[in-house]
Amino acid sequence: MALIEARELTKLYRMGDETVHALDGVSFSIPDRDYCAIVGPSGSGKSTLMNILGGLDTPTSGVITIAANDIGQMNDDDLAVFRNQTIGFVFQSFNLLPRLTALENVELPMIYGGVLPKERKERAAELLERVGLGQRMGHRPTQLSGGQQQRVAIARALAGQPKLILADEPTGALDTNTGVEIMALFRQLNREGATIVIVTHDHEVAAQTRRTIEMRDGHIVSDNLNEGKTRHDANV
Repeated sequence: MALIEARELTKLYRMGDETVHALDGVSFSIPDRDYCAIVGPSGSGKSTLMNILGGLDTPTSGVITIAANDIGQMNDDDLAVFRNQTIGFVFQSFNLLPRLTALENVELPMIYGGVLPKERKERAAELLERVGLGQRMGHRPTQLSGGQQQRVAIARALAGQPKLILADEPTGALDTNTGVEIMALFRQLNREGATIVIVTHDHEVAAQTRRTIEMRDGHIVSDNLNEGKTRHDANV
């Protein structure tokens, strides 16, 4: 069953007298429990596509449905609720609040989701244990390494029990070894049932997923299973 369905997505921007086609008729589907990379150089349209997948932007035309919801037809309030309940975000720059502890950062989405204090603290602690930071719950971001901060960000992304995790250049600010550890964590989360879409310019990162969608100039130029993977792999 497809978790994401995109049909003929376009996104146009005006730059002076010129119209830029950031997306130009993009169509694809992503099954539930897939592990997919969207790859391309700067200006390819991959970041625009991620913003649309995350409900942070709307297409000029076309249809995007996630978990059977046409998010292009939602108003801002409905989109905010949908994002909180359905999508977990992981960013290159971590986006942790510096004055909050790791535990408090992971609690944030649950506060917005109306989860009661006792339950959210317990769940935040459980998630930090899950990503290997059980001994760092009281640390603030400045007291953590880049890899540890990204693990906090992943735990935060999981806090709302999302159907979809969107990761924007999740290893871009990390050294090579730490990046390998983070990708291993994504693989484990996918094996446990998470649907993960990684947006990256790095083909080596993309090759570690099950499927790579390559973009160039607002178009999908290839959509392939990675070496050694089968379509069955992309759905288990």
